[in-house]
Formats: sequence, structure tokens, C-alpha cells
Amino acid sequence: EKLCLSLGLTTVSDAGIGIKDIELIDRLQQANTLKIRDYAMVSGSKSNIDYYLKKGIYKTQKLNVCSFKIYGDGALGSRGACLLSSYADNNTSGFLLTSEKDLDNSFQKIANSAFQVNTHCIGDSANRLVLDIYGKYLKGKNDRRWRIEHAQIVAKSDLEKYGQFSIIPSIQATHATSDMYWAEKRLGPERVKTAYAFKELMKQNGYLANGSDFPVEAVNPIFGFHAAVARQDDKNFPANGFQMENAISREEALRAMTIWAAKANFEDKERGSIEKGKMADYVILENDLMTTPKEKLRKIKVLSTFIDGIKVF
Repeated sequence: EKLCLSLGLTTVSDAGIGIKDIELIDRLQQANTLKIRDYAMVSGSKSNIDYYLKKGIYKTQKLNVCSFKIYGDGALGSRGACLLSSYADNNTSGFLLTSEKDLDNSFQKIANSAFQVNTHCIGDSANRLVLDIYGKYLKGKNDRRWRIEHAQIVAKSDLEKYGQFSIIPSIQATHATSDMYWAEKRLGPERVKTAYAFKELMKQNGYLANGSDFPVEAVNPIFGFHAAVARQDDKNFPANGFQMENAISREEALRAMTIWAAKANFEDKERGSIEKGKMADYVILENDLMTTPKEKLRKIKVLSTFIDGIKVF
């Protein structure tokens, strides 16, 4: 928490935790021992899903339990991401971590409740499968705010499904700049063009959410801001950015970490922007994200962090 607050985070999104951890976080927050807010996705085991569907959505001033985290496939680096055709550097196409039948059963249960589904999908095959099963239950435009976590490699023909079924791409911009050194080796020169397509994903619904995926990546959200707009790493490499056609603007990147992230959490009416009647969660930075030269963005420091108007850093 100390590290998160020092880097300007007022909320964390916990992507898949169990009942005991959620209850512990709740007790710590209620005792004001833990000050940071938590949008906690329930780890999507059958027992956890059954427990929370019976209990219902649980929300306090600091904790929001309204979603389940389910795993579609593995990771690209380990060749576990499930692809429509074999890896360019290996005769395998990855694998699903949850079977199609189990995915369908879980989504059907959750569709009959008010809960969200947030599903980890890296590969284009996993994205297609989950988009199609989501669509089966969402049936068109809606306000269920079901999410795909990562949305890392999406076939061009599947992009429109995000808009068709109002599915939120929940991306982590630093994955693009961490993976860019070897992503083409895994995917080949054509398929890599459909990876980390933040601009195209954002167009589908007019917004997306951008997180960090820490502790896999660094905690600092400003790194994600820089990666989203400059498509460069911490050494400002490559000079002209990685696949810049899918960079997003500074305003879009800021919204993706504030009001759009809050919307993806069903929290946009109470947080995510500085407006009368909303919770006073905000940070003060030493420099302006909108005007600082891109090569200096990652060096911007947080001067103060406030939660509910109280200085916590």
C-alpha cells in the first residue's frame, strides 16, 4: 500500500482473489488500517462463483466486489496464449486454461445475476472464443460491462465484437513495450500487427481501461501512460515508437486510467473525475502529463495522493 500510494494509486484492481483474502481486505479497510480502495475480482472457481452469486454484490466505501475473474488462456512469452494458428517459432498453438464447456457454464450462471465477468484472454483464439460466448449471453448492446483482461492479440474480424456486445477491453499498455523485443518472433510479421491494438480496441466502444498488471509489470501507472502514448520503453526505445498506429492520445490515456477505468469498475458515478459530489480521490504531480515531453514522462513524480480528501502520501 505504501508503494501504491507513493505512485499515485488511490485504488487497486485485484484480478482474482479468494473469499478469505476479500474478507481480510474488508476487515483491514473497516478498521482504517488499509486506506487504499480495492475493486476485487473474485477468483472464478465453481465454489467461489456459487458463494458470491448467493451472497450478492458486496460494496462498501472502499471495497467493490461485483465481478469474477476467469482465465481463458496462458501467456504469450511462454507460448501458452491460445492462437488460431501455430506460433511462428514453434509448432504449437498454445492452450486454454479453462475448457470451452466450463467457460460457457460459468458465463451462463453469471449472466443470470448482476455480476460482471472479467476474462483473461491473450491469444486471438481465446479472444474469439470468449467474445463469442459473451455474445451468446449479452445478445447485443448492453450495460453489463463485461470485460476482457489483456485483449492482447485480436483478429481483425473479431474487433467489432467488442462494440457489438459492449465488451470492455481492459488493457495494460506496458505489455506492448515489454513484449515488443520478441513478440514478432512468436507471432510473425503479419499477426503481430493485430497485437496491442489499443487504438482499434478503443474505437469499438469509445473507451477502454488501462492498468499495469503489477506485479508482472511495474506498479507505477505513469509508465503505462507513457507506453500508451509513446509506445516506448524506459529508454525511449524505439525512437519512433512500436506500432504507433495503435498509440492513443494523452487525453485518452489519462481517461483510460481515471474515468474510463472507473466506468469499467461500475464506479464512474462516484470516482474517476474531479466533480462536485464525487469522492475526493486525486493526486498532485510535479509536472503536467499533458505537456511534458514524452521522453521525460516516466520521470514525473507524485507529490501528494489524497483519498476521500485526506492526504495519504
